Amino acid sequence: MCYRRGMHGDSSIDLLSSPDMAQAVSGFFHGIFTKKGETNMQWDILFFFNSVLLGVGLAMDAFSVSLANGLNEPRMSRRRMLGIAGVFAGFQALMPMTGWICVHTIVQYFRAFEKLIPWIALALLGFIGGKMLVEGIHGGEDDSAAPRLGLGALLVQGVATSIDALSVGFTIAEYDWLMALVCSLIIAAVTLCICLGGLVLGRKFGMRLAGRAQILGGAILIFIGLEIFISSML
Repeated sequence: MCYRRGMHGDSSIDLLSSPDMAQAVSGFFHGIFTKKGETNMQWDILFFFNSVLLGVGLAMDAFSVSLANGLNEPRMSRRRMLGIAGVFAGFQALMPMTGWICVHTIVQYFRAFEKLIPWIALALLGFIGGKMLVEGIHGGEDDSAAPRLGLGALLVQGVATSIDALSVGFTIAEYDWLMALVCSLIIAAVTLCICLGGLVLGRKFGMRLAGRAQILGGAILIFIGLEIFISSML
């Protein structure tokens, strides 16, 4: 498949007409050093509005997972909440930029990998959610027995809830590197705010649900994994 990027009256640049990686890398650096005036996209209010909407849409899975984390750990400190939300925001910024780079370099391989995204999200969230369910059932009504979310599990959640944002690379493919970066940072800021809200809500209801909070949180994670998988298959 051939990906072409037109720039006003100039001839199109064929980034990937063959498997030749040297040509792909050359096209990538040409796109990076394209001058601001040469892009079809504009720095206007619509750009920022669309970026915010994109951030809201992408952050919904992270919000639900944050809610589950708050339920699982109702005595979570504010500093820890900010750290967890920051991890989700970081992944939501990283994935669109990674997708943008892939579109401008190895687009045919990226399209093939895109088919695996719902399977990866289902496996990761299903594993963590199932683990929380088992621990919640065995832990009984003792809320203090619920383990804190470890760094490894948090990183897995960050990948699982943001991996579908790789596809945003196609959405922002017309942007130059600076606009793509700003869009990704706006998405991260929106995700940070939404995830903080999810953690606050989860922590509030987690204190009321006592021992059942971890079971509910695990069920939410499994449901999110299934929702991502089924919606991608339809």
